[in-house]
Amino acid sequence: MNTKNNLCESIRHCAYQHGFDLCHFSRPEISGKDRKALDNWVGSNMHADMAWMAEESRLERRKEPNSMMDDVQTVISLAMRHAPPPYSLEHANNASNKGIIASYAHGVDYHDVMKKRLKALARDLDKLLGEHEQRVYVDTAPVLEHALAASAGLGWQGKHTLTIHRQQGSWMMLGELFTSANIPVDNPSNEHCGSCTACMDVCPTKAIVAPYVVDANLCISYLTIEYKGFIPYELRPLMGNHIYGCDDCQAICPWNNKAKTPDTDLLTPRGENILPELAMLLHLDEQDFRERFRKSPVKRTGRAAFLRNVCIAMGNSGDIEFTPLLLKALYDGEHLIRGHAIWALSVLHRLHHIDGFIEKLIELKKKEENNDVLKEIKAILSPK
Repeated sequence: MNTKNNLCESIRHCAYQHGFDLCHFSRPEISGKDRKALDNWVGSNMHADMAWMAEESRLERRKEPNSMMDDVQTVISLAMRHAPPPYSLEHANNASNKGIIASYAHGVDYHDVMKKRLKALARDLDKLLGEHEQRVYVDTAPVLEHALAASAGLGWQGKHTLTIHRQQGSWMMLGELFTSANIPVDNPSNEHCGSCTACMDVCPTKAIVAPYVVDANLCISYLTIEYKGFIPYELRPLMGNHIYGCDDCQAICPWNNKAKTPDTDLLTPRGENILPELAMLLHLDEQDFRERFRKSPVKRTGRAAFLRNVCIAMGNSGDIEFTPLLLKALYDGEHLIRGHAIWALSVLHRLHHIDGFIEKLIELKKKEENNDVLKEIKAILSPK
């Protein structure tokens, strides 16, 4: 049996064998500072329409990790790195005929990869420690993963609210293993952002409203992934060509300049998801979408919301060549796509003048039954 002196190293070695890059230990506790920050964030409605974040029972569980499992003694925080974008921030933002997909979504769904590896690690820990109670979590449970990672010494929570490691940077996904085993804990991380505000300055929508505070209502990652409604008018031009998530705050972070790309990316990035052609994406019907993003986290967003994002990117491109595709999208069965295709065409019309566009809107207005789409049409035909 391992002594306390080498127990942690034995567990870390086991975690590394299962593909994790970092493995640290803490007690199932959340600091008063983090509890207060969560209450303030929810109280300010910065969780947007993610109602589950404000549910009282789930809110309390986030603040009390020991409620996640009976007799939990230790939280093992683990990180699995992924490859950063293989292009510069400037190049991606200037590739207006292509869409930006967040780098963690270039390959397979990290939820599936990490959960499988966490469960395998848990089985090995039963052999190492003797059978004991364990639970594994990847993102979907009411767990304050970044706060726990910081208290475990895995990394500190940057001003963009993501976890940063001095050597590994922030291109990583987190997972947790709650265990009834009493494992020695690590010292908490210290913050190393200093006076730097690069992430706050680069954010296209200024969603980082204060250091360590992100307003989901403004965040492109939330808007393009979680939100299923009509994107607010004032935010559409600011989204540029982001169609699934946003890496800008990480891409600009100085700590990521020092981080080496992992030798193996367990998320196996696919080239077709790296700056894909917008025109190719708007062609996708439901079956094509499911096949194109099979095993990808993009599939979770759904075709309607994803192609909504593609329409916005086409409008922001200013490229008149997208007109025929957008005109076809006016007749899509999904109102979310129709409505944003109208907006995109209105942007291109202001820049280039599309013959017959206004007449087509008048025709569509007579047939359209969805109130949100009618609102898009009226905003163009009867501007205030």
